[in-house]
Amino acid sequence: MSRIVTLLGSFLTLMFFSTITFAQEYRVQPGDTLRIEVAEDASLNRVVLVAPDGRIALPGTGNVRASGLTTAQIQSALTSRLAASFVSPPSVFVGIEGLAPEQEPRTIGIFVVGEGVTVGRVEIEPGTNLMQAIAQFGGFTNFAAVKRIQLRRGSDVYTINYDSILDGSSDNGAVRMRDGDVIVIPQRKLFE
Repeated sequence: MSRIVTLLGSFLTLMFFSTITFAQEYRVQPGDTLRIEVAEDASLNRVVLVAPDGRIALPGTGNVRASGLTTAQIQSALTSRLAASFVSPPSVFVGIEGLAPEQEPRTIGIFVVGEGVTVGRVEIEPGTNLMQAIAQFGGFTNFAAVKRIQLRRGSDVYTINYDSILDGSSDNGAVRMRDGDVIVIPQRKLFE
């Protein structure tokens, strides 16, 4: 039991110090929220959003650049800006309240190999399905083996029959494409 308590204590200590290290090394980005506290004047305490231009505003400081800086650097900038309003430099504390939400990519890249009208990398919107991707790269050449199309996703290979999609017996056309998917369109054989 004491070994478990010791391991749990070690784990919690590690998590605490790794969180502190993250906060000290993290560079603030637009969309992050910061908690600012001024020990000498509680009316200045607030949570601020880092604007798209990378700046924050606090009464008595004007606009202060925050994007690309650590919390310690922002703290220093705010302290120097507020110093003129106090007898001695104020004690300013800056912490990360929340991180900017992850932005969904505007496009993803798929690759078309073989008998497609357009081959190579094709940029599509996230959420595009296989049928829409086929339309976007222009469909198939006259030599395409449309019953043996392959969708390669990492190490997985899926065989797609385009004719079955068209006649409604397969719903593979609704498969959502992912970044890095490869569509292999083989050349048809003589009597295929």
